[in-house]
Amino acid sequence: KPSLFSFHHTEMLPPLSLYRVTVGVLIVLTALTRGYFLEHNEAKYTERRERVYTCMRIPKELEKLMIFGFFLCVDAFLYVFTLLPLRVLLALLRLFTLPCCGFSGSRLLQPAQVCDMLRGLILVLCFSMMHYVDYSMMYHLIRGQSVIKLYIIYNMLEVADRLFSSFGQDILDALYWTATEPKERKRDNIGVIPHFFMAVFYVFLHAILIMVQASTLNVAFNSHNKSLLTIMMSNNFVEIKGSVFKKFEKNNLFQMSNSDIKERFTSYVLLLIVCLRNMEQFSWNPDHLWVLFPDVFMVVTSEVAVDVIKHAFITKFNDITADVYSEYRASLAFDLVSSRQKNACTDYSDSVARRMGFIPLPLAVLLIRVVMSSVRLQGALSYTCVLLFYLGLVTLKVLNSIVLLGKSCVYVKRAKMEDKLFERPSTAPSSSAKSPSKADPARCRTPSDDEDEEEEEEAQLPSETKHKTSKKDLLEIDRFTICGNRID
Repeated sequence: KPSLFSFHHTEMLPPLSLYRVTVGVLIVLTALTRGYFLEHNEAKYTERRERVYTCMRIPKELEKLMIFGFFLCVDAFLYVFTLLPLRVLLALLRLFTLPCCGFSGSRLLQPAQVCDMLRGLILVLCFSMMHYVDYSMMYHLIRGQSVIKLYIIYNMLEVADRLFSSFGQDILDALYWTATEPKERKRDNIGVIPHFFMAVFYVFLHAILIMVQASTLNVAFNSHNKSLLTIMMSNNFVEIKGSVFKKFEKNNLFQMSNSDIKERFTSYVLLLIVCLRNMEQFSWNPDHLWVLFPDVFMVVTSEVAVDVIKHAFITKFNDITADVYSEYRASLAFDLVSSRQKNACTDYSDSVARRMGFIPLPLAVLLIRVVMSSVRLQGALSYTCVLLFYLGLVTLKVLNSIVLLGKSCVYVKRAKMEDKLFERPSTAPSSSAKSPSKADPARCRTPSDDEDEEEEEEAQLPSETKHKTSKKDLLEIDRFTICGNRID
């Protein structure tokens, strides 16, 4: 008998095991030596490469749009402090000198002067009412709350700000149209005085809401562990989750871009208010600015990063090219150029408010309130400095308007939209042409167009109900939408 430890060379591996080993060796050799040709699917890989290039171009193109839109908001905001007081003085001068010069026209004041008077009166009344709101008491009341409660309050304030901006412009438009509506036309309204009190009440409430936002941000800046500020900045990145996985068309992205411009400008004004309040508490010590700088930098950086990431992935998932932002910029430039025409339908600040949902009146009331409480005026020298500061603001407004107008002409000409500035008013029905106060500057309606509009409306109704949103031109979108992905 053979030994248990003897080795028989004649024994062989089972056939199944040998097959498995052979197949494994062949798989390894094939994986190491196989070749493939990407040109067989050239269209697919070219598209993927273009998506990468689009994502790389998004930061540059988006920031061009953001910078242009930011200075549009600056121009509309400076208008409240610089030209609006002068226009109100001219309207008052005309009103007081009219009995001496004789009454020759059908109106005491022109419609634009009536709107200016209403804006100035709203500003004065709301500023007087804001004196009864104690900023310091509000700050300490917010500071006594827990971190999680403040986080919830801050989110609620953001939603409320969008709702106020959406409905507030309608309130102001209703007031302006009610005050300037022709007398011979049949009126269907509650009167100018009720509309005026509604507008004052809205501006006052919106100013208080922005004040609570600024106080919450100030508490986050002054907290010791900075946990609240970190949570508030992380909340911006939650916005990415709610946006990038939705379907967006070009018009919807335009609305979101305008909303982002408005939010960024509002954030910068809130940071200015926070810095003013903190500098006042430290007796305007310049060294305290370096203490505030890291927090300000973090807020600004998070805003820019969120916008870039959000727009990069939205354009990627919806196959939108980066060139679309130049179209958006040209559309905003068209608003600016058309508002400078002699027969413009609306003021420039109103067109910016309708495009971006940016209403400068509440923010201006709050900023005046904060500046007046933070800066003490004593003596003739201080009032001289105020006068010089006002002249500086007027100079900045004029220079900004000149640069914006020049850039806008270049953008409009580059987009080949200059012919639309001289076209006859469009008779196509649109959401922006429902009332003269909400009409686009390039599409003012006239009474002679009503009959043609009714005939075209009946002929185009079936097709418009199917593709109303997708076929809407960028110049016809003048309503602020609160969710950023819906066109009214």
